[in-house]
Amino acid sequence: MPEEIAASIGRFGIWYVVFLFALTLHEAAHAFVAWLGGDETAYQGGQVTLNPMPHIRREIFGTVIIPVVTFFFSGWMMGWASTPYDPEWGERYPKRQGIMSAAGPVANLLQAAAAFAILKVLLLRGYFVIPALDRIGFERLVVPPSGAAASSLAEPLALALSVALNLNVLLFLFNLIPLPPLDGAGMLKGLAPGAAGRFYATFLSSPGMSIIGLLIAWQVFGYVFQPAFTILVNLLYWGIPFH
Repeated sequence: MPEEIAASIGRFGIWYVVFLFALTLHEAAHAFVAWLGGDETAYQGGQVTLNPMPHIRREIFGTVIIPVVTFFFSGWMMGWASTPYDPEWGERYPKRQGIMSAAGPVANLLQAAAAFAILKVLLLRGYFVIPALDRIGFERLVVPPSGAAASSLAEPLALALSVALNLNVLLFLFNLIPLPPLDGAGMLKGLAPGAAGRFYATFLSSPGMSIIGLLIAWQVFGYVFQPAFTILVNLLYWGIPFH
């Protein structure tokens, strides 16, 4: 039992570091692009930073409490963070707001690309191998070779990279759904042609739309992520022999 508890705590630690890093870069990207576009709201609030603490202080419930609860009750992690911006700035410069909304998902896509590249190189060099087909999953894309010299870092690294790739792909795709309060809604609102953008903005501001949007997004997302995961796995394993 103590070994199981220690393993669970270690797994939580890896998940939480990856999760917090993904959220921090996502929100810092929003804040940085807003600042470049002329809105200093997030900059003055300290969100233009890779230090997670300002983001935690702003959303302690979504960055600490919910991730801990969901991990130990469901086995994986959920949560959120947010970046403040000036709505009047968004109204004056809708395209800049649309680009600001896109910056967060792009940050997740770049993190996913980095994790993918590292995993691919380590697979090609034989530091990791492909797991048995029935063992491949969200947090198990690679494993150390059987019979290889034991390394205290091999298993944690395999877990961290697997979670980093899949979690950032998940955040990228989920946030592209054009429903409030997700980034896809802000992107469509800001980047759509004038009349269409204004109509969509009015539609999004309707009472209760954020709750409705999240409920719909969760129902739809399962149909999006599973095919994406299959494509991602096939790309990662392409050219790698199964053992």
